[in-house]
Amino acid sequence: QVQLVESGGGSVQAGDSLRLSCAASGRTFSIYAMGWFRQAPGKEREFVAAISWNSGSTDYADSVKGRFTISRDNAKNTIYLQMNSLKPEDTAIYYCTADRKLPITINARHWGQGTQVTVSS
Repeated sequence: QVQLVESGGGSVQAGDSLRLSCAASGRTFSIYAMGWFRQAPGKEREFVAAISWNSGSTDYADSVKGRFTISRDNAKNTIYLQMNSLKPEDTAIYYCTADRKLPITINARHWGQGTQVTVSS
């Protein structure tokens, strides 16, 4: 099994920045890719960003391109989501996810417990 623990959420003003972290433990050798999804109240969970564990190639949702950056630290089994120029519509619970393949989808194998991000105008 793989355990994922997110941190770094909080409440900020529009235009501010936050950095989320997700630390993986357990059978991390089985991970090929990790990523972030988010779910706003009353909405479906949606893809935000993903990164390949080996190559470092990345993918982003159109809504966050140019504002969010996903990165990894292989030595720490940790990924990060740097979120800049935050907007109220970024308010959601952010979930870390990991899988054995790309693309990462809503059916990904492993999920964290989520961390709340609230952006006020």
